[in-house]
Amino acid sequence: MDKAAVIASVAGDLNATEQSLDAAIARATTLVQSMIGARTSLSLSPVTGAESQAKAMEAIAALSAARAAIVACHTELAKDHRRLGWGPYALGVLDKPPEASMEETTVARLRAV
Repeated sequence: MDKAAVIASVAGDLNATEQSLDAAIARATTLVQSMIGARTSLSLSPVTGAESQAKAMEAIAALSAARAAIVACHTELAKDHRRLGWGPYALGVLDKPPEASMEETTVARLRAV
């Protein structure tokens, strides 16, 4: 592979990782919302499921830390790219595959009545 192909491969993997973390955070927050809605719909005490909900929120915090780390990785890779003299690199959405819009994403949610 030539240099441009290797760089593009790493950039693609980085973008996929960023999108995966964002999706995992969104899914985990939906889980917490679902847990709260289910408890409310079933007229259960807030104490019920408190530990499991706290564990889900711990997972969200861990995912948030992972997202911050991958964003820092992105910044460092950009610095390395410039430091190695590999010229300008694409900015913004020009170098990334299209992401699914919120309208295209279907998420089922429980509603408290």
